[in-house]
Amino acid sequence: MYHVSVQTLPQTVLAYIAKHALLNPGDRVGVAVSGGADSVALLRLLLELRGELGIVLSVVHFNHKLRGAESDEDERFVAALARLHKLELFCEFGDVSGYAAAKRKSLETAARELRYQYFRRLLLSGRMSRIATAHTLDDQAETVLLRIVRGAGSRGLAGIYPKLAKNSQESKAESQPTIIRPLLGTIRADLETYLTALCQLWREDSSNRDLRHARNRIRHGILPRLARHLNPAVRLTLAETAEIARAEEEYWEKEVQRMLPLIRGSQPRQASLKLKALAELPLALQRRVVRAATESLGLRLEFGQVEEILAAKSVVLPDGWAASRNKAELWFERQKTATPPDYEYCLPVPGRVEVPETGSCFEARLVSANAEGYNPEDFLDRAVLNGELRVRNWRPGDRFWPAHTKAPKKIKELLQERHLTGAERKLWPVVVSEHGIVWVRGFCSPGHLRPKDEGRQILLIQELKHKS
Repeated sequence: MYHVSVQTLPQTVLAYIAKHALLNPGDRVGVAVSGGADSVALLRLLLELRGELGIVLSVVHFNHKLRGAESDEDERFVAALARLHKLELFCEFGDVSGYAAAKRKSLETAARELRYQYFRRLLLSGRMSRIATAHTLDDQAETVLLRIVRGAGSRGLAGIYPKLAKNSQESKAESQPTIIRPLLGTIRADLETYLTALCQLWREDSSNRDLRHARNRIRHGILPRLARHLNPAVRLTLAETAEIARAEEEYWEKEVQRMLPLIRGSQPRQASLKLKALAELPLALQRRVVRAATESLGLRLEFGQVEEILAAKSVVLPDGWAASRNKAELWFERQKTATPPDYEYCLPVPGRVEVPETGSCFEARLVSANAEGYNPEDFLDRAVLNGELRVRNWRPGDRFWPAHTKAPKKIKELLQERHLTGAERKLWPVVVSEHGIVWVRGFCSPGHLRPKDEGRQILLIQELKHKS
C-alpha cells in the first residue's frame, strides 16, 4: 500500500483537489463531520489548506439517533470542535428507524438518504456552495468490491465519484452546488497517523464493528485477507479500477449521446430505435444505447433485461412497460393491462384465510415437533412469532432470509432469479409478522425463526390451492 507522510499529506490532498477541480477560491464549504477519524481529519486538513485555497469553512453534522447516548455524544464532540476553531455549525437530526420502516429500506440506506437530503437542502438554501464528505480510498475499494460481488458493469465499477452533483452525475458546471470528496485518494491509516501527530482526538463509532453489515464484513474480514494472501495493495488496485471505469463511462456517455439521435425511431422521446442501425453497432454500444433509451422513460434495467431486449421479439419490463419490435423498429411502450392492486389479509393462528387475488387460501396450524408428513424446513417457532400474522403481496424493498443462504435478500431479486414476470410476480404472496417477512411462497423458512428444541410449539404456514 502506498502511504503518504504526515508532512506531505496536506499537499497530497491539495493536489487531488486541483486534479478534480473540486474547489474554487471563494467557495463556502460545509465539512460533513460525524466525529470519526476520517471526517475529523478532513476538517483539520481543510483548516490547514483554507488560506491557500481561499475558501470559507463551516461544519455540518447529521445525528442519525441510532445509537442513543453515543450518537448524542458524537454531536456534542462535533459542536465543541466547531467552537474551538470558530466555525459555524449546521446540525440536524432525523428519525432513521422510522424512515427505514416507512420506506422499507435498510437502516444503512435510510441513514444515507436522510443525511444527503439534509446536505442538498443546505446547498439549495445558498448557505454553502460545496459540502465536503470524508470518503477515503478505503471506502472506494470497499464500494468497488461490493459491486463486483453483487454484479456491476463499468458504471457500477466507477464507484464513488470525487464530485457529486444534484443529478448524481459528476458535475460539469463549476458553479453548481456540489458534494465533493477531497480524501478519495487518501488511505484511512494515513489520516489516523495525521491526527495522532496533531494530538487530535476523534470518536469511534461502535456500529463500524457490527459484522451484520456487508460493508463491515468487507472492511474487517475480506479485504484484509485479500491483502495478506493475494495482493498487499488490493485497496489501491480496486481504487484504480474505479478511476479507469470512471474515465470509460465518460467516454461511453458521450458516444451514446452522439449515437442516439442517429438511430432513434419514429416514436418521439426516444421510445423507439431503428433496428437496422442498432444492429450495425458493436454489442457494447448496443447495450448502452438500449439502456439510455429506457432510462429516458424512467426505467432502470438490469443486464439480463437488456440482453432479453436485444435477443427477443417481445419482453415484459418493470413498471408496466414492454419492449416489442416490428421489421423496422424496436418499441418501448406501456402495457395496456392494468397493474393488479395490492392486497393484505389477517391470518389467524390457528386458522385460515381465503385470498381471491391468488386463487387460494392460506392456513396457519400448530403441530407437534414429531408430526409426520411435514417438511421440517417449513417449521416456524410459535413462541417467537406470537403476534399477528398477515398475508399480502410482496412490496418493493421487502427482504427475506431463506434458510441455507448467507444473508437476507430483496424479494425482487429472489423472484427475478426464478424468471417471474407480470401479474404473477406482482401478486406473489408473503406472510408478515412483527419480525418482518417470515414466509414466502416457494422458499424455505428462515433458519433463525426455526424451533430450537423439540419442546417448542411449531407453527406451519401452508398455501392450499383448492379452497375449502
